[in-house]
Amino acid sequence: MSLKKESLSDQQLHLAALQGNLEQLKKIIDTGKVHVDCKDKEGTTPLVLAAANNHLECVKELLKQGADPSSRRLTGTCALFFAAQGGFLDIVKELLAHGAPVDLPSYDGGTPLFVACQCNHLDVVEELLRHNADLQVQMVDGATPLFIAAQNGHLKMLKFLLSKGAQANARRKDGATALWIACQMGHAPVVKELLEAGAEVDTPREQDGATALFKAAHKGHLEVIQELLKYKPSMDLLQNGESALHAAALFGHTKVVKELIQAGAKVDLKNKEGQTAGELAKEAGYESIGNLLSGQS
Repeated sequence: MSLKKESLSDQQLHLAALQGNLEQLKKIIDTGKVHVDCKDKEGTTPLVLAAANNHLECVKELLKQGADPSSRRLTGTCALFFAAQGGFLDIVKELLAHGAPVDLPSYDGGTPLFVACQCNHLDVVEELLRHNADLQVQMVDGATPLFIAAQNGHLKMLKFLLSKGAQANARRKDGATALWIACQMGHAPVVKELLEAGAEVDTPREQDGATALFKAAHKGHLEVIQELLKYKPSMDLLQNGESALHAAALFGHTKVVKELIQAGAKVDLKNKEGQTAGELAKEAGYESIGNLLSGQS
């Protein structure tokens, strides 16, 4: 269907689908003046609107009238994408039963499975996988469903994805892994689960060499640090010329500094500017951390 200007009947059908007004929807279609897949200026069909707003009976009627479940908006998103994103399991099942492509992506690579993981709809994820959704699918930037579950701290979802064979060490295009992003976000239970599943502790982000430990130290996530230290991460200088101790000291994370020292971090290690972590701390105004580190040298 071309994206020609909407007729009044098109607009009325869209509104009925948006509002879940089944009787009005049937009445408009029965006039014969409107195509069941008429699109607005953004390529949205009545089926997409009904699915996105959890109007199951309207979805059923539109499919009965021949609506195309693979029709996409200008962004590439389809009815199944929005149903999965909203967690509308009954609509997901209805669309799949009528031949909706399970892995039809948006133009940034997001599939229905991806957004269901992002929004923590486990029942929808289970249904999509029963229909052979691609568990290892990647966004344009390389992020996987496991990555997005880790980023959002969805522990139960992450465990399920791992149990189904999600790759713990898959990397985004910038090199970041699920472990890396979980550490940055401070999701300690997720970090623990990933490490137990075999996630590599020192995989760096490529642009600066920052590891999971470095990001956790930078952000001051003590519980994450404690989980990582069980797996002997590197505490040496990274590609960016800093160490995890430098990062913790620079941003005033006293408890993290103490934890790293106890784990054997070298307090006299100098960064690319020739400064120790203690000198960085004092320069940043964290005198007590600077004194603590000076006392350790």
